[in-house]
Amino acid sequence: MGSQLSNTVVEGEDNTKTIGSTDPDQLLEIESLEKILNYKFKDKSLLLKAFTDASYVDDKCDSYERLELLGDSILNMAIIYEFIKLYPKESPGPLTKLRAVNVDTEKLARVAVKHQLYRYLRHKKPLLEEQILEFVEAMEKYPLHSNGLLKVPKVLADIVESTIGALFMDCNSTETVWEVIKPLLEPIIPLDKMKNHPMTELNEMCQKRNLKLTPKDTWEENQTYCFHIEDKFVGCGQHPVKKETARNFAAKNAIDNFSKFFGDL
Repeated sequence: MGSQLSNTVVEGEDNTKTIGSTDPDQLLEIESLEKILNYKFKDKSLLLKAFTDASYVDDKCDSYERLELLGDSILNMAIIYEFIKLYPKESPGPLTKLRAVNVDTEKLARVAVKHQLYRYLRHKKPLLEEQILEFVEAMEKYPLHSNGLLKVPKVLADIVESTIGALFMDCNSTETVWEVIKPLLEPIIPLDKMKNHPMTELNEMCQKRNLKLTPKDTWEENQTYCFHIEDKFVGCGQHPVKKETARNFAAKNAIDNFSKFFGDL
């Protein structure tokens, strides 16, 4: 496990790129990751597996997928327990939304970027570096969370969850896992800073006024998604890659235009 991990992007013989590794046969440098986590693994192979994408798998190491599944469950349990203690009088609905926004793909991807965990990912995905750089640049527009307006490389969130899974397998303690992972998740979005997802907010606005919301999905033809409320065209959004993001932009646009057509709530 003692091979040095270089934080560079290199191109291999098969024209694939591996972030953080100068040789596909070298093992990931465990000590650097342990310093980031502030935790020493008893079974260091768990950490190696947590950063091995399915595209990189060989007969020496499995991918992170099973650890990711475990980590997802552990994180959800740990953070909702934290919120139940922090907000003892709050009803389940807001706590469920608060949990979701703090463990969703974008939030965890931000953790991977902030602490540079992605540099240690072993993979063979030629486009991943560009996708990560695009996400990093786009994050600047939304310091805390975009609420569905950014295209997020899912693998960034995956390695955070797989790391949590590896931690639990190593220590067998949810409490210890939370002590390790909580500092990495900061800033944790509090209840008073939580914003609704654009689709949730738009639906609630229409329900309060008993207004009919109608989507117009032309994304397959022109990468555009629009909304009508009653007979009025109120919002439109575009995204060249992901229909869901185009829909979220359209919802945000409709929210911004709502008062022009229907007055303030």
